[in-house]
Order: sequence, then structure tokens, then C-alpha cells
Amino acid sequence: MELSLDQRMPGQVLARGVCRHLAGHGFVTVEEFVPDRGLRMDVLALGPKGELWCVECKSSRADYMSDSKWQGYLPYCDRFFWAVDTDFPVELLPEETGLIIADGYDAEILRMGPEDKLAGARRAKQTRRFAQHAARRLMALRDPEARLG
Repeated sequence: MELSLDQRMPGQVLARGVCRHLAGHGFVTVEEFVPDRGLRMDVLALGPKGELWCVECKSSRADYMSDSKWQGYLPYCDRFFWAVDTDFPVELLPEETGLIIADGYDAEILRMGPEDKLAGARRAKQTRRFAQHAARRLMALRDPEARLG
């Protein structure tokens, strides 16, 4: 069952708008993707040319300041972005990262994150993990009682 916007956490609301926006550019997305043990990306987006973008959604200054893992995501994506709402103090965010302004309905990319292309082997591995993650999510929706190894 889908949660309404008022039932979601603030970061989940931002993620929804980001995913909707990126879908309009030919991307498919998964939320709460684990690229490696101890890491969890808010959104991982797979683009039409196979590019992988990581988007971290920050709902407040405190949320951003408590994030000590974001640089650990860089080896798993071609571009990195922060997604925040219009009230967020964007001057806190590193200028060498991408910036997306979002709400629960849409988003806008204000600053493109610099491209740092993944090595072929890592891209292949992450793309497989993306596909497996998405397939497990779909299976869980269709058959909640299934064993999902």
C-alpha cells in the first residue's frame, strides 16, 4: 500500500519528487539502495545511457550535518547530487556536488554534479545489483509472502 505524502518522512517526500523528475529524463530509480555493506543511498538512478546517479535527500540542516557517509557513495556513481527543498540553506552543500531542489511532486536540477565515470567492471556490478534490487521490490509487492533471498 502506497503512503500518502503526509505519511512519509521529509526525505522520502523529496525522493519522490526526484524520482518523478528523473523519470521525465528517461531514468529509472530505486530508493534506499545499498551499494555496499554499511552504505544506503536515498536514490540511485539508472539513465538511458547506463549512467548511474546518486541522490542524497536532506530535509534539514541537522540531517545534512549528521551525514558522515556521503563521500562513500562517490565510488558507486557517475554523478552525485544533493536534493533539498526551497528552505534548505544550500550554501552548506559542497559546490563540487550536484544540487536538486525538490518537493513531493517534482524537482529541478540547479547544478549538475561533475561526472566521474565508473570503471566498466564496477558499472556492470552496480547495474546488476540495481536490477536485482528493483526485481526484489517488485516481487515483494506482487507476492509479499515470497522468500526473497
